[in-house]
Amino acid sequence: MVIGAGWAGARSMTATAGPGISLMAEFAGLAYYVEVPGVIWDIQRVGPSTGLPTRTSQGDIVSTAFLSHGDTKNIMLIPCSVEECFTMATEAFNLAEQFQTLVFVMSDLDLGMNNWMSDPFPYPTTPIKRGKVLSKEDLDRLGGFARYKDVDGDGIGYRTLPGTEHPAAAYFARGSGHNEKAQYSERADDFENNMERLNRKFETARSFVPRPEITKGNNAKIGIIGYGTSHWGITESRDQLRAEYAIETDYLRLRAYPFTREVHDFVEQHEHVYVVEQNRDAQMLSLLKLDVKPELTPRLRSIAHITGLPLDARSITDELTSMEGK
Repeated sequence: MVIGAGWAGARSMTATAGPGISLMAEFAGLAYYVEVPGVIWDIQRVGPSTGLPTRTSQGDIVSTAFLSHGDTKNIMLIPCSVEECFTMATEAFNLAEQFQTLVFVMSDLDLGMNNWMSDPFPYPTTPIKRGKVLSKEDLDRLGGFARYKDVDGDGIGYRTLPGTEHPAAAYFARGSGHNEKAQYSERADDFENNMERLNRKFETARSFVPRPEITKGNNAKIGIIGYGTSHWGITESRDQLRAEYAIETDYLRLRAYPFTREVHDFVEQHEHVYVVEQNRDAQMLSLLKLDVKPELTPRLRSIAHITGLPLDARSITDELTSMEGK
């Protein structure tokens, strides 16, 4: 329903948890390949299978980043508070239409089910951004268009909406192989060109997704990367590290994937970078290792919390000091 509404020109979203994400993997691939906007909220909880359905987790990071079979890369936004859930909803819809793709907002059960205090939500002032949508007047001027042609070099094609009153407005939204005119094609060069263009679009998104928040210590050689509700435990842990061990840290809170340039710079600037997350397999660490320069990957270290309970500061402090030999 979300994909159909997005194709028709409506802003659409749904919310689910990990099992729902798994069930809809094939449709996520359809939206990625056909290039249809939509917003999906994932309130992450402990898996796999039924797992611990009332416990919190950050265990859907890798599976959502590459959701579907074949080569896919999905945009993810990662809020840490109820206020940020509100503001990121606007950003998610704008990004979905700008990049003509699904945007996944990766919340978690701690944030989605527990009571939180918040300042009043700010009234949205950002204008609605519909992206590259051609009107009847545009088509009159152009005479036609190629749905999947990279006109501007950013990987994003121009689209029309159903009901646009122009004979050149229609195109086939097909999940099978297609060329830049949306015509069926099994030609190797058409497929390769299309997939490379989709990758360019993902690379373009690095400059538009929410940038990370960086908090500096005092000449810190140790960096911490966190995201989502891990933020609150990390904030307290940094105070414990300073007060109890005289360890200064810099902290980068991820707010989106793909990673922006600031994330790469942060890793380069520190001898050790601890990636704090609530899953067993260091999923965000894995994405970082795929993204940064190969020679920087030894600097990345994992602090994983998998109890299903909200992440506490002491767990972070004890694990980090142990790995630092304190």
